[in-house]
Amino acid sequence: MPDSFATHAVDNQPRPFGPCDPWADDVGLREAVFREGGEAFAPQLAAYGQIAGTRLLRLADDAHRDRPRLIAYDPYGRRQDRVEFHPAYHEVMGSAIAHGVSGLSWAQPQAGAHVARAALSYLHYQAEPGSSCPLTMTHAGASVLRREPALKEWFDKAAAPHYDSRFTPISSKQGITLGMGMTEKQGGSDVRANLTMATPLGADREYSLVGHKWFFSAPMSDGFLVLAQAPGGLSCFLLPRWRPDGTVNALRLLRLKDKQGDWSNASSEVEFENAWAMRVGEEGRGVATILEMVMLTRLDCMLGSAGLMRMALRRVIHHVHQRCAFGKRLIEQPLMRSVLADLVLEAEAATALSLRVAGAVDRAPQDAHEAALARIATAIGKYWICKRASGVAAEAQECLGGIGYIEDSGMPRLFRQSPLNAIWEGCSNIQCLDVLRALAREPETGTALRDECRKAAGIDANFDATLQLGMAQLEAGCSEAGARAFVERLALLLQGATLLRAGNPLARAWCAARLGPARALAYGALPDGIDVDAALARVA
Repeated sequence: MPDSFATHAVDNQPRPFGPCDPWADDVGLREAVFREGGEAFAPQLAAYGQIAGTRLLRLADDAHRDRPRLIAYDPYGRRQDRVEFHPAYHEVMGSAIAHGVSGLSWAQPQAGAHVARAALSYLHYQAEPGSSCPLTMTHAGASVLRREPALKEWFDKAAAPHYDSRFTPISSKQGITLGMGMTEKQGGSDVRANLTMATPLGADREYSLVGHKWFFSAPMSDGFLVLAQAPGGLSCFLLPRWRPDGTVNALRLLRLKDKQGDWSNASSEVEFENAWAMRVGEEGRGVATILEMVMLTRLDCMLGSAGLMRMALRRVIHHVHQRCAFGKRLIEQPLMRSVLADLVLEAEAATALSLRVAGAVDRAPQDAHEAALARIATAIGKYWICKRASGVAAEAQECLGGIGYIEDSGMPRLFRQSPLNAIWEGCSNIQCLDVLRALAREPETGTALRDECRKAAGIDANFDATLQLGMAQLEAGCSEAGARAFVERLALLLQGATLLRAGNPLARAWCAARLGPARALAYGALPDGIDVDAALARVA
């Protein structure tokens, strides 16, 4: 029966977004995983893609909307220092850990495992990025713990495919999660300025910590890797939530950060009041101890930003196929097609380089070139891919018009999330300075860069011209003031080399749009001659 009060018919509006399959519909991801040695894990990736694009995507709405809450005290005044989450968050975490997002590299240590775990992280970020923080911390923290025989139980349970959110000692758990506390108020990224003091307790590797952390990631975790000043200098420690005697450790959660985005995840400020901790590595070697962890967390920043680009693009494609304007569907409008093709080029290059670095990490223990490339390319890629994510998110939001500015569309959440990975694990300037430091102190990294880029020479004239400039600058060196321009060129060369060597059908178009003389600053301002149809076929 017609609604007698209806004022208009609702038409020319797209159906709500979802479900999707971020593994099956991403040909660039599948090609990169196979190319980098992760083919044996394809069934696991396919299974997780189906989960991420359906159930996790639905759960993410509740996990994001109902933010974590700090339970500092019980009703009778006893300290609690716990974080409470919506049940949807725990379901998301349980699915992710069961499918290897945090532990596959360690639980199945075979060729391609790091590549597959990277792809899992990329898929997960598209569904629920906030929970990627503790998943990343757990995966990267395990790389540090596995080098300490005394911490074998911690490593084994961090790698295990079991999630247990109970506030209880790890002896009663099959699986655990890890957090991190590095930065303090006075230092930020300059962790050598940390003031938290670690006093030896007499027993081997046991210390008491007094101080604070300005950013304490994933405070609901079972243990945390933190930096503190021991008698021998800045050192790394594992700080558990529970002491060995079964009492709660002296971590005082002061407040949860009120963040721009990443709402499903908790980040906090904390004080340590003679908190019990175990030293990891040698005294005075804290930064060196966590280097592998930092490389893995920065890789996940790249993967997360690449995944965010892909999800933003996927939502845009969903919209433009159904929305009409001026007598045509948006997907048929030439200028819109140029914008979409440009976004495809950006997302494709981000995914390809992120998985290339994951492949280098995977092969690093057996291959010196790959180890050196992983060291330098992680900082380069972290700088560039994470920097580009906000621009892609903003352009994608604009493609939807006014509805893209409305929370229900999902685009504001992506936009709020987009700056995070450029800030987390060292802001952009830190990445650029790290590149300069690596080139100066570890000359094998420069050799690896040259070799990686030169292998793509002779395929594309635009790439070759940029390669000549980049190699000359690499030889001449770079001042700190010019580091951003220098690292940007290196990032573009690595992306171009990865696409060209892979035989990617968009490689030549990408080189023209990003390296050619007609390159432009705004998305959609593509040079003449770009095959827009070929680009859009990658997201059809």
